[in-house]
Amino acid sequence: MPEYLPTAPYRGTRDFLPPEMSVRTQVFGHLYDVLERYGYQRYDGPVLESAEIYERKSGQEIADQQLYTLTDRGGRRLALRPEMTPSVARMIAGNAGSLQFPVRWYSHPNCHRYERPQRGRVREHWQINADIFGSDSANCEIEIFELVHDLMRGVGATDDMFVVRANDRNLLSSALTDLVGVTAEQLPQVFGLVDRWEKYDRETLAGQAEEIGLPDKQFEKLADVLGAGTALLDELPEQVKETSNLVKVLASEAAGLVRFDPMIVRGLAYYTSTVFEVFDTSPENNRALFGGGRYSDLAGMFTSQQIPGIGFGMGDVTLMDFLGTHGLTPQPRSEVDVVVIPVAEELAGAARQVATELRGAGMRTSTPLELRKLGKELGRADKAGAKAVVIVGQEDWAAGNVTVRSLATREQRVVALTEAAAAVAELLA
Repeated sequence: MPEYLPTAPYRGTRDFLPPEMSVRTQVFGHLYDVLERYGYQRYDGPVLESAEIYERKSGQEIADQQLYTLTDRGGRRLALRPEMTPSVARMIAGNAGSLQFPVRWYSHPNCHRYERPQRGRVREHWQINADIFGSDSANCEIEIFELVHDLMRGVGATDDMFVVRANDRNLLSSALTDLVGVTAEQLPQVFGLVDRWEKYDRETLAGQAEEIGLPDKQFEKLADVLGAGTALLDELPEQVKETSNLVKVLASEAAGLVRFDPMIVRGLAYYTSTVFEVFDTSPENNRALFGGGRYSDLAGMFTSQQIPGIGFGMGDVTLMDFLGTHGLTPQPRSEVDVVVIPVAEELAGAARQVATELRGAGMRTSTPLELRKLGKELGRADKAGAKAVVIVGQEDWAAGNVTVRSLATREQRVVALTEAAAAVAELLA
């Protein structure tokens, strides 16, 4: 007996059959449309990058635990990209001399991370990335928050289905050092603790705080700070708030787009000030959907020119879970709009001629590859989701006619070949 290879994909990756691919194409098409209406231009880059750009900037979790690495025949250490931001920073730095800043770019890369597959996390995913490079203005934050809302509306969400929770790492640093008494050495570890705050129970968090060196009194103060909401801002030094773009957003007409939340940190190491995450408000899917933030000099790995940026990444897995939770997943499109069926093998060329005319008129049209009885072909057309068929018969074709049939009503009529496209369009409408 031959030993067959398994048909299942590698664990943590997915096959997309045509119906699911149809759904994804529709969803992403709406997102592309929103992004381009804002003036964002699409780019792409290689799936293989130097491992160093992730080890230096993406953070310890990605670099040490999630990176797929390899060494090529020239001895160079490479990685399958786990995210797009370091790549786009490289591209921006390499082309800075020819760009008119600020620039708005977006992409839809395939990314890879070695993770334990679970709901919302797989080892291969697709991610919409949108970034603004070359400006420190708070207007960038406002536009990004407006864009997030319009992207969510673009896939059918209403404002009550999600919330944008935002913070500023500089504000949080001030709160931790000035109010909680965290030392500069402890700060990175406490940031990590805050990032895990909503994932563990109070006792576990207290134990982790003790390992960092925070006694019970400091831990209780930390809990008070993280739960203070906007009231925390009243306790922070004015000079810290004056430099915060998020504080400027909260004082503007765009304040309703976000909710200030001291618990938002984001795990990636390159974020320097504004950070945010978009959460599903449904109790059935109470989790972060995607997020992003501002980086003051990510391009500094590649150039001495300081190029600030702000952006976010929207992953396909959590987005599709969100759509499913709220009943927003679109139906797959049918295979075709219309099928042209010859009643005899010698009419196959005539059927292809008719199909060419219909395709030229913008209709998705197929013809049988292996001719069967008319009844079976009508059944196949119906299962393919076609709304109409065009039947090419001997006598009709000789007279310059075809039969146009509705698969919904079963009504049919003979029309001149020159009128076939209009007749089919009427049925499709």
